[in-house]
Amino acid sequence: MQTPDPIAPIPVEPADLLREHFGWSEFKGGQEAVIRSLLAGRSALAVFPTGGGKSLCYQLSALVFPGVTVVVSPLIALMKDQIDFLHRHNIAAARLDSSLSLDETKAVEAGMVAGTLKLLYVSPERFNNERFLSLLSRTHLSLFAVDEAHCISEWGHNFRPDYLKLAETARTLGAERALALTATATPAVAEDIRKAFDIAPADTVITGFYRSNLRFATTPVSADKRDALLLSRLQKRKPGATIVYVTLQKTAERIAAYLAASGFNAVAYHAGMENEARASVQDAFMASPDTVVVATIAFGMGIDKADVRYVYHYNLPHSLEAYSQEIGRAGRDGEPSTVELLACPDDVPTLQNFAYGDTPTYAAIFALVSELLSLGERFDVALYDLSSRFDIRLLVMKTVLTYLELMGVVKQGTPFYAGYEFRPLPPHTPATIAGAFPGAAGELVTNLFAMAKRGKIWFSLNPETVAESLGVERKRVTRALEVMEERGFIELRASDTRQVFTRLRPEEDATAITEDLMARFVTREENEITRLRRVLQLVTHDGCQVNELVGYFGETRDAPCGHCTFCLTGKRQVLPSATEPPPLDDAVLEQATQLQEQFPDALGSDRQLARFLCGLSSPALTKARITKHALFGALESRPFGEVLDAVSG
Repeated sequence: MQTPDPIAPIPVEPADLLREHFGWSEFKGGQEAVIRSLLAGRSALAVFPTGGGKSLCYQLSALVFPGVTVVVSPLIALMKDQIDFLHRHNIAAARLDSSLSLDETKAVEAGMVAGTLKLLYVSPERFNNERFLSLLSRTHLSLFAVDEAHCISEWGHNFRPDYLKLAETARTLGAERALALTATATPAVAEDIRKAFDIAPADTVITGFYRSNLRFATTPVSADKRDALLLSRLQKRKPGATIVYVTLQKTAERIAAYLAASGFNAVAYHAGMENEARASVQDAFMASPDTVVVATIAFGMGIDKADVRYVYHYNLPHSLEAYSQEIGRAGRDGEPSTVELLACPDDVPTLQNFAYGDTPTYAAIFALVSELLSLGERFDVALYDLSSRFDIRLLVMKTVLTYLELMGVVKQGTPFYAGYEFRPLPPHTPATIAGAFPGAAGELVTNLFAMAKRGKIWFSLNPETVAESLGVERKRVTRALEVMEERGFIELRASDTRQVFTRLRPEEDATAITEDLMARFVTREENEITRLRRVLQLVTHDGCQVNELVGYFGETRDAPCGHCTFCLTGKRQVLPSATEPPPLDDAVLEQATQLQEQFPDALGSDRQLARFLCGLSSPALTKARITKHALFGALESRPFGEVLDAVSG
């Protein structure tokens, strides 16, 4: 990331910082090189394996920078763990999220502006928050650190539209340097990250993906023998903390119950559980040396447990990137550990369906594009409203709008809130609050209370409407509300986030844009299917499987690893044939057609109906409340294309 003027280097030895603040004598591989780049005033990219110590790079650097280091991460668990660690070392660190109380939020914001806070952890979605961006603009931003930076790449395995705008946001906010961090970047994805943040190749530190302490096993197995094989593995191994990864929430529940009934301390973990239940599982896993957590991919991200001895994949991972990240949670203490993939081809349709299920219908995309083009040169929209009305999942809707930016159709501006609610905090009243501000400021406050709609407790207003009525800029209204909150006069909450866009060309062809968007989604489908195919190819690879895996990420090794299944057996593995499904039940298809007539908005198109039968949710299905229907997911073990053909015929 370039800045107008060079940043003066900070003449500090990283090793001295390490000893002074953490009492450690040695860096892990790559850490010192990254820190030296940052201290020299340059941006950097750190590609370290899971457990490779990426977080220390920004934690240590932040201590000598004069301003605040913002750490962008999607992982709430990581934020909490790291903040606890930093507090134990008397380092001022905090996070901003919706779980904080008003007083806690105000304390964090005050620390940002005053410069007493050294590290602030936020999610990428926080940058859609108008108030947060306003606060950052008044903050000395020394370092902008982005964890899971592979999400910035459109061709990465976990593209997140919110990430794509982070580099531009950092530039706009005047961040002095950036640090991008990831454990799973192929050479192409690493180049995307460097390009986004203007990181020089010399400031890219890749430590390698090879882990000598992991026994790397892949075992082909048929679906009917998989449960018994997993149980046998657990019964024969030495005790140790264990993660069993599965694809579906119901599989996590079933396998956890199966293992618990067999005498293991096994618990399920997935995104469908209540927050308290998930936190309880995490805490138990951290404290126990022998807990078996049967989990979807929602588990493990940011969990700092070094002594995980076993990671089993009951189901196929959807990509080598995901697999590398998940097995990287084993043996982070350097002690011998086992990772094993139970490779069953019956998993393929379900994983493929996730890829196909994200693609919107042509009709939905065309209707969306046509509406956006009708809104004028500058317009604002609510993503949840668009998602619901056009039956496009929220993340996919964000991707559509991001694609429109990449295509040069629109450019996104700063999001804003269309609604604010506020209430005076005792003993303050509207009159006493206005009296605390002199002159014109007091008059503005009086007008805000007068023009706001008053409920039993809360006042509410649209800042755009009020600003227009008063003949002032909108930011004067929002800033007045923020100042009242900062001074403890009111409790303030914002609502109705609106995304702002500007049309870049006066004339557009809705049909051409729709076809371009559909082609992009088809390409994404093909990429996801190719990633899944690479997982199967790894299992059956005729050679060292570890070398094949790390080679995917650009690492070349001269000698076989000696501890993968191929090296230990000298044999190429063969996958069993997938279970032949029974013929499609005509009764299911007939019932689905009848249901389609009852819910035309949710199931009207063939693709919508196919998604429903394959167990793939959408906004319209949720709105219609039919995801609990017996037919939902009735054909989830079938390939999406086959189901789509069946309902189309």
